[in-house]
Amino acid sequence: MRILGVAQVNRYLRDVFEMDATLLDLWVEGEISNFRRAASGHCYFTLKDATSQIACAWFARHIPSRLPLPVDGQQSLVHGRVSIYEQRGEYQIIVSAVRAGGAGADQLRFEALRARLEAEGLFDETRKRPLPRFPRRVGLVTSETGAVLHDIVQVLSRRFPDVELVVVPTLVQGDGAVEGIVDALAALEAWGRADVVIIARGGGSSEDLSAFNDERVARAIFGSRVPVVAGIGHGTDYTIADLVADIRAPTPSAAAELVVPDVRDTQTLLADTLARLESVIGGVLSARRSDVDDLSLRLERRSPTRTLAQRRLAIDTLVDRAFRQTRATIDVSRATLDGERSRLDALSPLAVLGRGFSIVYDARTGRVLRRASDSVIGAPIAVRLASGSLDARVEAIDADGSFATAGRLE
Repeated sequence: MRILGVAQVNRYLRDVFEMDATLLDLWVEGEISNFRRAASGHCYFTLKDATSQIACAWFARHIPSRLPLPVDGQQSLVHGRVSIYEQRGEYQIIVSAVRAGGAGADQLRFEALRARLEAEGLFDETRKRPLPRFPRRVGLVTSETGAVLHDIVQVLSRRFPDVELVVVPTLVQGDGAVEGIVDALAALEAWGRADVVIIARGGGSSEDLSAFNDERVARAIFGSRVPVVAGIGHGTDYTIADLVADIRAPTPSAAAELVVPDVRDTQTLLADTLARLESVIGGVLSARRSDVDDLSLRLERRSPTRTLAQRRLAIDTLVDRAFRQTRATIDVSRATLDGERSRLDALSPLAVLGRGFSIVYDARTGRVLRRASDSVIGAPIAVRLASGSLDARVEAIDADGSFATAGRLE
């Protein structure tokens, strides 16, 4: 009969567990309880179902920094391996990932892809690029229908009207969405003139957002030469595209807020800079005049009167010329600022409406009508004016402009 020590038994059981292929790589579903995070950053909790429970240890190196931690009572999927804690003779799951339970095969595929791309460095914070402070051109990959495009245009027009928005429309869900998103990003990359790219979609179910969990989309974002901002879904929605993008915004509108500054803040900054420049130059000129006066006094004591007068005249002439040139530079800067302000006012969408133009929407869908053929007789429409709006109904359709040619005005 062989007699073993307690440590030998526990070590033997550990070796048995670690040679079992099933126990080395498994997903377990259950309810989180007794969740706590130690000062070391490690997390410990119990995973239980109606009849059983098992201890879990989740070490800090496996805990993603960008995802929320689970809470007690949450149904979860836990991935890891079963091992023995030898000192106590207790077996536990050494956790490598925790995700919301009930997700089934789609969730497992998401986790597998996330883990693989993270291992390749696609989510590495050190590679993510800052946004340009004053972008001239913004590329946008989104659907040409729905509220997302309208919301982003509104935000950009309000905050920075001078920016050029280049929209590459694509499907964002369903068949062909993945290929469309990848092609749109490739088109902007080939164009090469965008300073930053927004990839956006409104909220939806996990199935609606599945295109943004595709590896091809992730690698297209990773391969972009300019920063990419992801504004996908709502604040609680996380996709692979969010994780690989340079910056994640909680909504499409928030993404637009992030990529451009507020023109009013920019104008204030420019005015403050000009004021400081004027003050500095004035101080320099004052100091130089004081130096000239001191030099004049020394020359008066040491030089003939005629030479002193000639030099004083020359110095005064140079100082006055410098002052005039400085003043002219400041005036030009002010004129440039006024011109930029006027140009920004002229580019305002409200200014266009103020000149007699209007925007016509389909009252049922909110879609902007660009051609007469976009509507049908009897359809309710809304007309946005410079001040207020009108509700109307289509009485007749003139697809080729013949009404206007014939002088028909009703």
